[in-house]
Amino acid sequence: MAATQGEPAHPKLIVAAISTALFCVQLDYFAMNLAVPRIAEDLDASAPDLQWVISAYMLALGAFMVPGGRIGDMYGRRRALLGGIALFGLSSVGCALAPSAEMLIGARVVQGIGAALIFPVSVSVLTNAFPAVRAGRAIGLCYGIAGLGNAAGPLVGGLLTEELSWRAIFWLNVPLTIAALVLGVLTITESSDESAPRRLDIAGLALITVGIGVFTLAFDRAPTWGWLSAATIGAFALAIAVLVGFVLVETRVPTPLVDLTLLRQSRFTVLMIAGTIANIAYAVTIFGSTLYLQQGRGLSPLAAGIVFLGPSAGAALGGPLSGRLAARHNPVQVMGIACISAAVALGALTTVTSWPLYVPVLTACGFTMGLVYAFTTVATQSVVRPERAGEAAGVTLTSLVTLAGVGVAVSASALEMMQAHGASIAGALDRVFLVLAAGLFAAGAAVLATRGRRQRTGL
Repeated sequence: MAATQGEPAHPKLIVAAISTALFCVQLDYFAMNLAVPRIAEDLDASAPDLQWVISAYMLALGAFMVPGGRIGDMYGRRRALLGGIALFGLSSVGCALAPSAEMLIGARVVQGIGAALIFPVSVSVLTNAFPAVRAGRAIGLCYGIAGLGNAAGPLVGGLLTEELSWRAIFWLNVPLTIAALVLGVLTITESSDESAPRRLDIAGLALITVGIGVFTLAFDRAPTWGWLSAATIGAFALAIAVLVGFVLVETRVPTPLVDLTLLRQSRFTVLMIAGTIANIAYAVTIFGSTLYLQQGRGLSPLAAGIVFLGPSAGAALGGPLSGRLAARHNPVQVMGIACISAAVALGALTTVTSWPLYVPVLTACGFTMGLVYAFTTVATQSVVRPERAGEAAGVTLTSLVTLAGVGVAVSASALEMMQAHGASIAGALDRVFLVLAAGLFAAGAAVLATRGRRQRTGL
């Protein structure tokens, strides 16, 4: 069902508000990775503390995106988005002032909850603020601008940590969130799912939050605990049991947190799965290439960050392009072609031995995978009712973000095992990249096959 509303009064300012908030979240995450060693040194943190500075944020983000999107639909998207931006900004102050690792980790959890509101609710705000023909372009543009945070993050994190302090990364969030908040207050109008009772599914909220949180925790800590340890197996078993309980609850309550019929829409499900595979491939490619550049090529973290300007800028360019393609072409066809193109680019990366060729091929990987990621957000919104936009965005982004972290954890363990058996870092990475390329190709073929079936059946 397409949105029928007219053009908003201040379309550019709405895009500026949302893209600034998304940029801030992306910048913070990618800047933090280079700052963690200095944080551990300054706060006298142990190795587990060091891990939790990143893990706590990702756990909160992954666990709260589905509830965040639905809360926006039910209680007001403007209110939820502005609340998420304010929460992210205030928790950034808490991170900057944290006197201990424990306080920093706690503030990072709150940051993750704020980001979990910003991500899905921003998509539903745009879907409901713009006419259908413009909504895809607006979403793509916002995610393209946010993608610049991917490129700027490593450089900003390295420079601020080296020249000032890791605390400066969090202080940088403050003016950005204030700017986004002011613009949002002035320009974004309220919208919600008027058909939904204002009664939150508390049982579903608790179950999905705990289930996804424990699932993410299991993959995050498995390399440390051991994949076959009692702790890892127990965590996976608990996560599965809780998520099964969530499904059972959602099929029985009158106002579910997630309408599971959403997953019965073949186009939505296929687009989401293809986008998830592409985002896993992107996260693992960035992670693996970082190892290759520093361990295989001997580059410093800052030099490696400069190299990643190429793929990060390519990924950012995919955002605006995805919106334009969604407005002009069949979304399923474009998604299939983009997945196959990403598979070819990643496969080509395993064959490159010349340094001058490595950067442009890596940039092509960033562009094609970034295109699929942004296009997933645009395309999935086009096949759901605008009233349920936040719910659809929450489900999609939870799959994309959470499973990307899972992919990095699994690939890290696979690389460690292959290197333990004598493989070089380059050789081990090539094997991982080829598996991902095969997955991308299969996803693209499945998407195109689904398009053909829909055309023949007229569904």
